Amino acid sequence: MNLSQHSFVAVTDFFHAQSGIRLGPDKLALVQGRLQRLANEAGHTDLDTYVGWALSSSAADEQVRLVDRLTTNETYFFREPEHFQYLGAHLETWKGPGAFRVWSGASSSGEEAYSIAMVLRDRLQQRPWQVVGTDLSTSVVDTANKGLYPLSRAEGIPEYYRKRYCLRGHGDYAQHMLMARELRDHVHFQTANLLEQLPEIGEFQVIFLRNVLIYFDVPSKREIVSRVMKKLAPGGLLFSGHSESLVNLSLPLKTLQPAVYTHA
Repeated sequence: MNLSQHSFVAVTDFFHAQSGIRLGPDKLALVQGRLQRLANEAGHTDLDTYVGWALSSSAADEQVRLVDRLTTNETYFFREPEHFQYLGAHLETWKGPGAFRVWSGASSSGEEAYSIAMVLRDRLQQRPWQVVGTDLSTSVVDTANKGLYPLSRAEGIPEYYRKRYCLRGHGDYAQHMLMARELRDHVHFQTANLLEQLPEIGEFQVIFLRNVLIYFDVPSKREIVSRVMKKLAPGGLLFSGHSESLVNLSLPLKTLQPAVYTHA
């Protein structure tokens, strides 16, 4: 099945309106591949016919699935590990009152949030902490809330954390691992669109906003970071992806080291 230029533009315009993410012509193969799976699941043998139906007013449920499928969800445990080292060092000196709260702002299927949780649990011991993960995609939020992953995803987890916080399954789950209850009890996931009014999730000492801004234009990046910074406590840390510089956004940010910021 091939996707016509007209259908590609229609789908990417719809996706941009829903998510703020602009998929350019270089993403044609990606869009076509993901639409093919959706079309097959919906019983369509022609991509253009599927697109016409999916974008019609009678296919609201399919539109949710379409946005879910087109959302890029590449993630893995302890991605960009120097950020977790920086977080661990920061925790050693933190003396603030109340719970230490971290927001994973583009949490995808939860690997980043649980990586954060391992560091918090290990460094804070019995002091209170919480991790909140948000993502645009409802399907990956459901996956994250389960905390269940294929064993193949464990490769990036340091051995000490893997032995302490990852429970290997048995029987039907022999090739899976479950995040330990002591992590899952402190990690919560919900859907949120970074380009819209954020849910009432409170204030955070640390915010991870990594590897998501690359999909937005400069005005949208500025809008997102400005909105997110309102959730950052005074003296808190904002982590971006190493390929995402925030210095050109004309926002009151102070760079602490590459891809680590705080309020100016």
